[in-house]
Amino acid sequence: MSSVRRLVVALWALVAVTAFGTVGYLLLGFTLLEALYQTVTTVATVGFREVRPFDTAEQIFTIVLIVLGVGTALYTFGVVMESVIEGHLRQHLERRRMDARIAALHGHVIICGYGRVGGSAAEFLRAGGHEVVVIDADPERLAGLGSNALHLLGNVNDDAVLRAAGIEHARAVVVALDTDADTVYATLSARAMRPDVVIVSRARTTGSKSKLELAGATRAVNPERIGGRRLAAFALQPHVAEFLDVVMHDENLDWRVQQVPIAGSSELAGRRVGDMRISERTGALLLAVRRPAEAALEPNPPGDLVLPAGTVLIALGTPGELDALTALGA
Repeated sequence: MSSVRRLVVALWALVAVTAFGTVGYLLLGFTLLEALYQTVTTVATVGFREVRPFDTAEQIFTIVLIVLGVGTALYTFGVVMESVIEGHLRQHLERRRMDARIAALHGHVIICGYGRVGGSAAEFLRAGGHEVVVIDADPERLAGLGSNALHLLGNVNDDAVLRAAGIEHARAVVVALDTDADTVYATLSARAMRPDVVIVSRARTTGSKSKLELAGATRAVNPERIGGRRLAAFALQPHVAEFLDVVMHDENLDWRVQQVPIAGSSELAGRRVGDMRISERTGALLLAVRRPAEAALEPNPPGDLVLPAGTVLIALGTPGELDALTALGA
């Protein structure tokens, strides 16, 4: 029997014993208040005096009520205490297990703020098979996550909370708090703790983008502005917009756009694009590159372009093709 069911049964048993004692004393000539008072004091074993002198029948009934009532009251008290202690213990153990799971993570993404934007980001990342740790100061937001979803209740601007979320081993941090001021502060904190981590911060206004970048954000994103641009793109070039939308967001397709870095030990490092024969060797299509010394992406790179170590390739292909390209770049 579950603890909740046992608690319900115990409470109903206590109510039944109280009703039994009250009715019994009423039949023995007590008033309603006297009957209820005598029953409660007897079952609770508080030791108060009888409301009137007892004759033989009243004494026998009181003995029966003590045997039934005291046992029921003690059992109910025990079940209540067990439920309280068990609830606290369960929460403690679940928190300990979750903390241990978070501590073991490497390469995960921390989502700061589980509102509409943060929730959408977390959903997309989980759908792609990425580990996510959510931080929010509102317990009602976290209540919808489920017990298996990794999360922390706390203020993200507290360095201890970011540390507990595993920022030392995180792949990226997404900051999507309710105000730009909180987002700027959290971005500053995350950048101070991890100078090399990717930080993507939500800008609620266009003017806050530059402030977030100064605070250390790798990218500052205004979701409303991006949404407006996508609406305009679907209106003017629906086929192009649909293609890009499907490639980036449809998890049911077998092809993706993915970035692949070229390591210093890779055979691709220092070679020309034409000599790499990426499409022939992997099947992936090279769309663009970003060389270490260049700030901008270079789409459709020419065959004579030399790609040094540290270059990031942007390629389109199936998971198998992209895995083959990743192996070449390693």
